[in-house]
Amino acid sequence: MTPDVRPWRLAAALAAGTAIWLLPPPGRLSPQAWHLFALFAATILGILIRALPILTASLLAMTAAILTRTLTPAQAYSGFSQDFLLLIVAAFLVSRAVIRSGLGRRIAFLIIRAIGRSSLGLAYSVTFADAFIAPAFPSNTARSGVLFPILQGLCEGSGSRPDDGTRRRLGHYLMMTGIASIGLSSSLWMTAMVSNPVGAALAGEQGVKVTFGSWVLAALAPSLTAMLLVPWLLLKAARPEVRSTPEAPRAAAEALKDMGPLRRDEWITAATFVLMILGWALGDILGLNRAAVAFLGLTFLMVTGAYSIKDLSREGDALSVWLWFGVLYTLSTFLNEFGFMTWVAKGFAGMVAGWSAPAIYLALLLAYILMHYFFVSQTAHLLALYGLFLAVGIRSGLPPALIAYMLLFATNFFSAITPQGSSANVLFAGSGYLTTGEMYAYGALVTAAGTIIFLAVGTPWILLLF
Repeated sequence: MTPDVRPWRLAAALAAGTAIWLLPPPGRLSPQAWHLFALFAATILGILIRALPILTASLLAMTAAILTRTLTPAQAYSGFSQDFLLLIVAAFLVSRAVIRSGLGRRIAFLIIRAIGRSSLGLAYSVTFADAFIAPAFPSNTARSGVLFPILQGLCEGSGSRPDDGTRRRLGHYLMMTGIASIGLSSSLWMTAMVSNPVGAALAGEQGVKVTFGSWVLAALAPSLTAMLLVPWLLLKAARPEVRSTPEAPRAAAEALKDMGPLRRDEWITAATFVLMILGWALGDILGLNRAAVAFLGLTFLMVTGAYSIKDLSREGDALSVWLWFGVLYTLSTFLNEFGFMTWVAKGFAGMVAGWSAPAIYLALLLAYILMHYFFVSQTAHLLALYGLFLAVGIRSGLPPALIAYMLLFATNFFSAITPQGSSANVLFAGSGYLTTGEMYAYGALVTAAGTIIFLAVGTPWILLLF
């Protein structure tokens, strides 16, 4: 066994999956759905207890699904053709071009010069910059492609790298802050996430009118509170080695002076990056496919020599990300298609019948959030469960606007719960700054904090407004 494989932990994960597989399918669930759940559960358990690296565990699950005929080969490989997954890969490669050209380092030094006196200050700058640009980006995956190279530049500009033992100096904290900030900013704006307008339409079908303005108003207090508290909580949990950097702005100014004016590759990369951002932001209006925009930008960088074939050949991380996320997305998608998610949700709805309204409110929200451990797509989660949970809440006597908005907000702030909880997480997960264990631990903290803040602040706020 290699050092990455822990035999006893692997045996435990396989035993758990086998035990589930051998049990008869409960209720009206099909054997196919139950067997796929067994494979998915064993995979996630294996990742959680670090029996296998996430890529190895995912490939093993895909192979097992095909060999046991739980999925056909066409079904098992279908996730690799998704355009959002190709967008992630292209954005990953473009972000590397931003770093290799020196542009990422320059942007990082400019930020450090302005507000780089502490690691918390850098985290807040990322969080609120993301919140500022979010309403123009209906794709949180595309937005991650904007933030990631800037964060990577900040990490490297602060002397924190993933491959030389300095990742805990600052990088792991800032990368996790990036994951958290995208979920929170997507809660704040209806146009910051592609599934948000879909959720608003589903709420309208059940009598709750959700507009851009009403969304922002309902989200304002809890989202801003979370944006202030979550970076601070992560600072306490992640404990980066660098906290206070009073000398950093002066050092950054000196570094910028030494770098001199923008060089050719920086100009090309900057122009390409800006045009890609505009293409992503205006994609819906102009009818542009976001993955195609990303690949066009990457192609231009390669044609001009700002990013070479030789650079591309070194990017094994992009292939790894494409493989493991594609597999987990496929397993999650077919769990939903085979009816497993609906079966769980209906069983839960029957369980809470007769409870008091406050207990149902809390149970619905917590169950909706925790079930995201089984999903790799926020949109798939919303389409599978939002309407059902909203209907249960309304029929149980909960204020319709309260349960409608809280479930919509949860669809965004729970995105940090696992590394694969959102396609927007994948660039950060593949950065090398965060271990899988750290992403699960910090993701649980961020999700728990978001849940508490939205319950404590959002509940009275929404009741006051509506």
